[in-house]
Amino acid sequence: MWILPLVGYVGILLGFSFLTLAIASGLYYLSELVEEHTVLAKKLLTRLIYTIIVIQIALTLVDRFPALLSMLSIVSHAVYAGNLRRFPIVKLTDPLFLLSCMLVILNHYLWFRHFSTPPRTPPTADPRYGYNSNRYDRLDVPSFAEIASYFGICVWLVPFSLFVSLSASENILPSMGSEYATGETSGVGVGGAGVGRGKKGGKGLVRVAVDGVREWVVETGEAMGFWRGERTRRF
Repeated sequence: MWILPLVGYVGILLGFSFLTLAIASGLYYLSELVEEHTVLAKKLLTRLIYTIIVIQIALTLVDRFPALLSMLSIVSHAVYAGNLRRFPIVKLTDPLFLLSCMLVILNHYLWFRHFSTPPRTPPTADPRYGYNSNRYDRLDVPSFAEIASYFGICVWLVPFSLFVSLSASENILPSMGSEYATGETSGVGVGGAGVGRGKKGGKGLVRVAVDGVREWVVETGEAMGFWRGERTRRF
């Protein structure tokens, strides 16, 4: 068969494209919701971080998760919580934000290596009772669903939520924290001169990324002649 495999590849490509667009649209909508309900979003993120820390402690004590990796995960979520101090404004060059990005990658790599390493074979039980007579001697290998759930909740959920919620703002209404976002101080002259040149809310990181990709696609399509737009010169 020659045609059917090609149809299958085209279907996979279209399905992946539609799935990507659906995820991008959902993230864009969530980013807008967070911008409208900032206080509620901050409370939910704070409680989410505390909940995951409690879950990680319970996994360490009950399910015997590695103590060092669990401690790293707990410290990482404490660092993530530090990004909420000026929520939802974030400075992309902030050392705490850069440290959070590094910790996300480090946690993913170490936990992936932990779960991909086969567990050690339990010691041979007392021959008087037969091998594996003790229920604690049996191997307890987590399933794929359990591993995926752990990664989704305890490793990716908080960084992903912060990425959707935080805003990278360059022009915001002067207020407490605006100097942190812009890196500039807004001087106030006599009679209130120079208070602000306009009001422009900060855009979420997801919206910035989606808008950037959309503008790139539009500019590339116009340059290659696929469609005409405002930037296209008409003769």
